Amino acid sequence: MMRVLGIDPGSNCTGFGIVEETRGRLQAVAWGGIRCKPKMSFPDRLKLIYDQLVFQIREHEPTAAAVEDLFFATNVKSVLKLGQARGVTLLAAAHCNLEIAEYSPLEVKQSAVGYGRAEKDQVRMMVAALLHMDKAPEPHDAADALAVAICHIHNYKTKSRLQAHLK
Repeated sequence: MMRVLGIDPGSNCTGFGIVEETRGRLQAVAWGGIRCKPKMSFPDRLKLIYDQLVFQIREHEPTAAAVEDLFFATNVKSVLKLGQARGVTLLAAAHCNLEIAEYSPLEVKQSAVGYGRAEKDQVRMMVAALLHMDKAPEPHDAADALAVAICHIHNYKTKSRLQAHLK
């Protein structure tokens, strides 16, 4: 059994999703969005993200964390804030002694949907199908986080098979 915390960092909403793989079957354990109030100071936003992720880690006991990497944007201020939020997610996972992996948005979409340029709704629908969910997860950030966890499980299994083959 493998249980992975996927994280889609954001300074307004950080998505999280915990996926468990048992005997080849994927199942969503928990998911949601850590939403920051618009009037919160930026340090308070970072603290909220950190505290909520640590809570989720302690509550659901994942064995690994997978974090979506930064995408390229033209607004430098937005990228810096996103980077800081991402840093807090990495710190929360490291603080809880989780193995940490990082994946680009392209890798996540390729792994979950089979197409690296998939739209958000395509990701949501495929995540729901892969995790045997009755409806697509909300918010979008949570669906993305579940996709990050799925990506890690797929990559981990592939690497494990490759290493076993090379021995």
